[in-house]
Amino acid sequence: MAAAARKMKLGVFLNITGHHVAAWRHPQSQADAATNFRSYVDMARTAERAKCDLIFLADTVAVRVAAEEAVSRSAQYVAGFEPITLISAMAALTENIGFVATCSTSYSEPYNVARMFGSIDHISGGRAGWNIVTTGENAPAMNFGRTENFGHAERYDRAREFTRIVTGLWDSWDDDAFVLDRESGRYFDPKKLHALNHKGKWFSVKGPLNVPRSPQGQPVLVQAGSSNDGRDFAAEFAEAIFTGHLNLESAQEYYADLKTRARTFGRDPDKIVVMPGLSPVVGRTQKEAEEKQDYLQSLVHPIVAREVLSMLLAGVDLSPYPLDGPLPDLQLPANAGQSTAQNWINLARRENLTVRQLAYRATHGRGKAAIIGTPEKIADTMQEWFEKGGADGFNIQPPVQPGFLNDFVELVIPILQERGLFRREYEGSTLRENLGLPRPVSRYYREIHNS
Repeated sequence: MAAAARKMKLGVFLNITGHHVAAWRHPQSQADAATNFRSYVDMARTAERAKCDLIFLADTVAVRVAAEEAVSRSAQYVAGFEPITLISAMAALTENIGFVATCSTSYSEPYNVARMFGSIDHISGGRAGWNIVTTGENAPAMNFGRTENFGHAERYDRAREFTRIVTGLWDSWDDDAFVLDRESGRYFDPKKLHALNHKGKWFSVKGPLNVPRSPQGQPVLVQAGSSNDGRDFAAEFAEAIFTGHLNLESAQEYYADLKTRARTFGRDPDKIVVMPGLSPVVGRTQKEAEEKQDYLQSLVHPIVAREVLSMLLAGVDLSPYPLDGPLPDLQLPANAGQSTAQNWINLARRENLTVRQLAYRATHGRGKAAIIGTPEKIADTMQEWFEKGGADGFNIQPPVQPGFLNDFVELVIPILQERGLFRREYEGSTLRENLGLPRPVSRYYREIHNS
C-alpha cells in the first residue's frame, strides 16, 4: 500500500486583537479581546471547523516596557489572560483542536509546570502542548524577586534541566498504574509509581507527580528558539517548532540545520514538525488585499512602529536616530535575541531602507513572513515552502482577529484541501495523532524492557 501523501500542519497563533500592531483599531478586530473569553472561544472553534491542528498562545509575565507614548497606543503584551488558565477553559468548549500555551522556564518551577500541563492533557482528552521559552527581557525579573534576568547561557542551562525534570515527572505513573479494584481494595499498583529523586545544579525535585500519566503519555513539547543555543535546545527536546523567517532561503537553512542537529541528539528528524510563522492578508483580488494592507498601515502611529522595530532589534533604543535616515550601525545587547535582530539589519542593508521604512515593514508580521495577496498567491507560497524544504506546516498569525482569520479559513484553506496539501478531517483525537507524532514510552518501561 502506498504511503499517505504528506500533509501540512497548521496552527493558529491568537494574539489579543491580531498580530498587526494597529489591529485593535481595525473595525474587524475585537478591541476588548484581552479580557473577552467568548472571542477566544469563537476563534478556536473557527480554527477547529477548518481542521487546524492547534491554537498557539504566547505569554509574558510583565507589562511590556517601552516608551509611554508608544506602549499606551498598543494592545500587544500589555494585558491579557494567563494562557494556561485560558486553554483549560477553551479545551472544555472544543472537541479536536490542540492547545499550546507558553510557560517560561526562567520564572516557573518544574513541578508546577508538570502538574498544570499534565492536568490540561487529561481535561482536554490529550490535546495539550507546552511551548518552552526562556525569558530574555529584564522586566519580568523584578516581578520575581530579582534585579536582572539570567544570562543567555544560564537561561538555556536552566531550561535543559527544567525540561528534563518535567518530562521525568510526567513518567511518574505507568499507564496502567491505577487498577481501581473495588473488590480487593487496591486503588493503584505501588510497583508502578516512580519517584524522580532529581538533584541538579538548578533544582531539587523528589517527585512523584500527583497527576496520572496523561492521554498523550506526555503533552507535546514546542519550542521557538532561533539562536544557536535555541536551535540546540529545539533539536534536543522539541517535537513541534515555531520559527520566524522573512523568506524561503532563511526558512530552508533553518529547516535543514534543525533536522541535522536533531540527528546528533539521536532523534528521528521526521518526528519533529517545523512550523514557520505566516501573517496573511487575503483579498479576493490583489488590489483588494493591498487596499486592506494599506488601511491597516494607515492606523500605525510612527512612534509605535519605531518601538516595534526596537523590540525586534533586541531592544536597541532607536529614538536618537531620525526616522527618515538610514538604520545606523548598532551594538546589540549580548543577552538578547541576536538572530532575529540580525535578520532585520540584513533586510535594511539589502534594500537600503530608512528607519521609518523598516519600522513599518516590521509592524505587519512582527518578524514573520507576511504575504499580501489573493488566496491562490498565499496558497502558492505555502506550497512552495512546504515542498522545497522550508516547512512542515505553518503557524498562522492573522494580522487582525477575528476578521482576517475568517478570511484565511474561508478562502485559503479550501484551496490547500483541493490540492491535497491539508486534511479534510482530523486523523485522530489527540494533538500528537494529528501532528503525526508518536506517543512516548515511559522511561521506566524502557529501563525494564531494555535491561
